[in-house]
Formats: sequence, C-alpha cells, structure tokens
Amino acid sequence: MNYSRLRPAVNRKWLIIISALMWSSVGIFLNILAYNWLNSFNNTQLIIIISIGLLAGWVIAQFGFGNIANKNIDRILAYPKDVCVFAFQEWKSYILIIFMMSLGVFLRTTDLLPKYLLAPMYIGIGTALFLASFKYYRNLN
Repeated sequence: MNYSRLRPAVNRKWLIIISALMWSSVGIFLNILAYNWLNSFNNTQLIIIISIGLLAGWVIAQFGFGNIANKNIDRILAYPKDVCVFAFQEWKSYILIIFMMSLGVFLRTTDLLPKYLLAPMYIGIGTALFLASFKYYRNLN
C-alpha cells in the first residue's frame, strides 16, 4: 500500500499560515481567559496586573517566542514545496504543547495559584504569542 497518499500534504506556505493563525488565536484565547478573571480586582490591581502582563508579553515575544517563530519559519521554508500539514511544528514541540496545555488547565481548575498571579502570566504568554505571530504573517509573500 502507498502510505504517502494518506499523508495530508500542503504547500509549505500553508504551514506559515497555520502557524500564524494558531499563535494568534492561542494568544487571544489566553488573554480572554485572563480578562474574565479581571472583574474581581480593583482599579489599582487591574493596572498592576495588566501592566506586568503586557510588559512580560513584550519581553517574552522579543527574546523568546520571536526567536522560536524565526526558527520555525526557517525550518518550514527549508522544506520541499509540499509537506505534511502537521509539520508546522516540530514533533518535539507537540510534547511541550501538550504539557503546557495540561499545566494551564490544571492551574486554572485548582486553587494552587490565585487568579491575581495567573492573570499576568496568561496576559504575558498570550500577548507574547500574539506579537510573535506577526513574524509568520510577515513571511506570507
């Protein structure tokens, strides 16, 4: 049997689009989760939480996720013209993604960390993912 026909192959440009949309949508999702927690804080706490989250997001985007996005883009562009649709991430990254999602669900559904600590973390990571996603959009020539 020819198993290569079962592989969902797409043009590598689609991998850039998928990556961009995934990073943007996860970033927005994390910020929406954090936003839903903010109604229990006073104005001073809101300013502090949002400021810390946005500053952390910018730093993480500049020095962390931006570099990861660049490496992913270089890897994707080095692929042959058509490649498996799931290759928009390295296989090792899928393990990290599963771990991070599980950790996020665990932290949200338990009271291990209070929302005033989770909110800036979610804003920071969400903002960083959203900002770094534009590196993918810029490569959609």
